[in-house]
Amino acid sequence: MDSELNSAWAVDRCVIFESLSLDSSCFSSPPVNFLQELPSYRSIARKRTTILSRDKQNGTLLKPTDSYNFQLEGEITEDLDNQSIRKYALNISEKRRLRDIQETQMKYLSEWDQWKRYSSKSWKRFIEKAREMTTHLELWREDIRSIEGKFGTGIQSYFSFLRFLVLLNLVIFLIIFMVVLLPVLLTRYKITNSSFILIPSKDVDIQCTVYPISSSGLIYFYSYVIDLLSGTGFLEDTYLFYGHYTIDGVKFQNFIYDLPLAYLLSTIAYLALSLVWIVKRSVEGFKINLIRSEEHFQSYCNKIFAGWDFCITNRSMADLKHSSLRYELRADLEEERIRQKIAERTSEETIRIYSLRLFLNCIVLAVLAACFYAIYRATIFSQEHMKKEIDKMVFGENLLILYLPSIVITLANFITPIIFAKIIHYEDYSPGFEIRLTILRCVFMRLATICVLVFTLGSKITSCDSYLCDLCGYNQKLYPCWETQVGQEMYKLMIFDLIIILAVTLFVDFPRKILVTYCSSWKLFQCWGEQEFAIPDNVLGIVYGQTICWIGAFFSPLLPAIATLKFIIIFYVKEISLLYTCRPSPRQFRASNSNFFFLLVLLIGLCLAIIPLTISMARIPSSKACGPFTNFNTTWEVVPKTVSTFPNSLQTLVYGITSEAFAVPFFMIICLIMFYFIALAGAHKRVVVQLREQLNLESRDKRYLIQKLTEAQRDLRNRLD
Repeated sequence: MDSELNSAWAVDRCVIFESLSLDSSCFSSPPVNFLQELPSYRSIARKRTTILSRDKQNGTLLKPTDSYNFQLEGEITEDLDNQSIRKYALNISEKRRLRDIQETQMKYLSEWDQWKRYSSKSWKRFIEKAREMTTHLELWREDIRSIEGKFGTGIQSYFSFLRFLVLLNLVIFLIIFMVVLLPVLLTRYKITNSSFILIPSKDVDIQCTVYPISSSGLIYFYSYVIDLLSGTGFLEDTYLFYGHYTIDGVKFQNFIYDLPLAYLLSTIAYLALSLVWIVKRSVEGFKINLIRSEEHFQSYCNKIFAGWDFCITNRSMADLKHSSLRYELRADLEEERIRQKIAERTSEETIRIYSLRLFLNCIVLAVLAACFYAIYRATIFSQEHMKKEIDKMVFGENLLILYLPSIVITLANFITPIIFAKIIHYEDYSPGFEIRLTILRCVFMRLATICVLVFTLGSKITSCDSYLCDLCGYNQKLYPCWETQVGQEMYKLMIFDLIIILAVTLFVDFPRKILVTYCSSWKLFQCWGEQEFAIPDNVLGIVYGQTICWIGAFFSPLLPAIATLKFIIIFYVKEISLLYTCRPSPRQFRASNSNFFFLLVLLIGLCLAIIPLTISMARIPSSKACGPFTNFNTTWEVVPKTVSTFPNSLQTLVYGITSEAFAVPFFMIICLIMFYFIALAGAHKRVVVQLREQLNLESRDKRYLIQKLTEAQRDLRNRLD
């Protein structure tokens, strides 16, 4: 038993120091006697004693050395067949020896296997070269690398996230353009031999088809500016908004293009694409965060020994990184102090702190309710007064009424984070949890304001208090084409958000930088300081704009193109602001943590955007005066109508897939798959725990060996003396 344990322990030690080596001397080297006292050896001895006793009872006893040799050789042979040698963490001589083994094995393969092996290598080499070429074609590659070198990976991740949104909106615009705009443009400008199909509405009162489009820009010059900022007037009946696509189909030579179905499918396509793209990118960050969910001692070690950002080349940013690491260590120690304080709390203190948190959370809910009510009242006031004649009010009054919901939303987004930051200090949380909870509240505030605006518009659209409203199914008098007017609100939010970002940069950040730089002797400006480039606040701003784009793309098909231009402008404005007017925040983010946080917030915004879109397409009656769905009660009705044109067998298949008889087994299968992956994740977690235990044993072994070496040196000196 002892000899087997000694040889097995020797194998384990050889594996650690001679990874993937085939030298047989390692397996036959006798262990040193005092090494049997190592903690790792004792742990292995206990485990193998249990395993060997169990194997003896089952009659499946196998020598550890033989089993390990067989397993190691098999793994290396398999890896040589499936992976590249450069993936091994070996020195050059070992890699050359493995390459010789590969070439020797190739001689004994058939010509077909040799051709497959060579073609696989050539294909992998081609893929690597293609990836290297595509890296040079990345958008803003040099700018982002320069920002990374000067300010670190945390701020670089923000600009990379902004680049991702530019590409996402560009792809969304291309989907809408190819599916909806291109057939209309080809027909309208006689590029192809096609014509529009206009089916007159049946069983619809003529009063519901009235759609007066105002064109007051011919009277006053400033009305052009108002139309450009609000989407009314000359912009209302353009390709920008839903009401312009009052077409039932496009007839080509060999087929009829169903524009209503294409319009709905384009919306589903860009939402599904956004969901898949975001989830795919967020999974990578989730894996890294899952790996980094280490113990507190390991967290300290990682910050001290592996916390440096080697992309930093600027001296000031290096000093900032030093202070950031000090801040993180202080925050970790503060969290440890708070955990100890929580453990030592009495029942009276616990009741007091939870009562205080309950009271403060009631204040937070009251602030949110007040903001939502203000947005609700501002939206109703704006909708009721925006139909006045343009000559009855001055330019500023008209613009204020048009942009009143946007102004209230912007003020709410500016004031509430300040209130939340003050409240969180009295709730007695750890510093890390304070940041996460404040960001979560701000995310909910920013994104919920858009939903409040949309639901307020929906309540006004469906509020029926007249005969005409009951006749058409919606408030036709105030909203003859309600989809276009919702698109105008989203358009105004998008434009106003861009105006605010530009105005803050030009009229707040730049003057503040000048005053702090050239009036530094004044104590007021010294206390004021430069504007911080806060990554979470900037991320929430662009996620807010992206959520507006997702909601508004159905009502304004060209809104993704506007969002693309907006984010391009924001990229250059933020880059100039970062380089010349702002200073990086002392609370820096890791790139992996930042990317996962950005995508998580973006995923929340996408889920909130899907809710009002689904309700508007499935519940609210479509306009009878404009748009491609004038012959349908709701937007979704185009789907069952299209299915009814399928052959009987295909209809039966579709109805079967959408029935409860298919949904219940499908749900059960999904649950089984989910349980399988949960069990697999649990097994992987246990393996991770075992590997961490092995690392701890290795560290204890090193301390033990150092202690023995020190004692041996001390004994040697005593003998010499």
